[in-house]
Amino acid sequence: MSIRIQRSHATVKDLSRRLQHAYQRDEVRWVRRTTVLIDLLVPHVPVEVLGARWGLSISCISPWRQAFLLQGRDSVPSHHGGGRRPQLTPRQKKRLVELIAAGPLVVGCETAGWTSVLIRVLLWREVGVLYNCQDGCTLLHNWGFALHKARLVSEPLETAKRLAWLAQQGPTILRAAKRRQGLLLFEEEASCAPWGALRDTWARRGQPPEVPTRGKRTGSTVFGAIAYCSGRRFSQGIAGRLNAESSQAFFHMILAQTTQPLCVIHDGAR
Repeated sequence: MSIRIQRSHATVKDLSRRLQHAYQRDEVRWVRRTTVLIDLLVPHVPVEVLGARWGLSISCISPWRQAFLLQGRDSVPSHHGGGRRPQLTPRQKKRLVELIAAGPLVVGCETAGWTSVLIRVLLWREVGVLYNCQDGCTLLHNWGFALHKARLVSEPLETAKRLAWLAQQGPTILRAAKRRQGLLLFEEEASCAPWGALRDTWARRGQPPEVPTRGKRTGSTVFGAIAYCSGRRFSQGIAGRLNAESSQAFFHMILAQTTQPLCVIHDGAR
């Protein structure tokens, strides 16, 4: 025996509204169920045709139709109300999002990067909720966080000390260099490794990927200096390590090219 459901304008309008809400919330199962009911009401598409169209069996569509006959439009909720009660209140969530965005240093950690263990400790200390590491990562993903490769940035110097150096020590050094007709040099060095930097990547669990490389575990060091007044530049590359002997060799190279005395400003000089 075939069942034909009598429709009304209010019923079809309400179902269309619920279908639109389901699309906006990306709730696929309610989109499918509401669409099937609308097809049963408006064009009166047979159940067999709807089952073939959506890949559903008749035993799946029949309870939907029966629930609609008994409960009406209330059998199709406009939003998903399932799931267990969240463990965090909106205020706690807002507080945790602000702390995580600020970084571990703000909460007293000794590292500048979050790990799953630190996130777990933060949740327990701030709100008294104990998550495992996997659930903590899922929670961060739902809050809009993602796994990133950290990058190093220069920590800003103290403004007062920098201004004091520019106002006192800098002019004193410059006057001394001009009085002796010497070269005021700003000197720095850098080390270059012949192998590339490894970044985070995806691979099967327990099988870390291997990146072939021909680079040897040796590096190159480059010394450089620039004169403050004239802009004259000096540079020298060495294959060994950066130490006192290599620094002295660089200064001897500069002295071989000029007869002026050297006044060197060296970052981090011992």
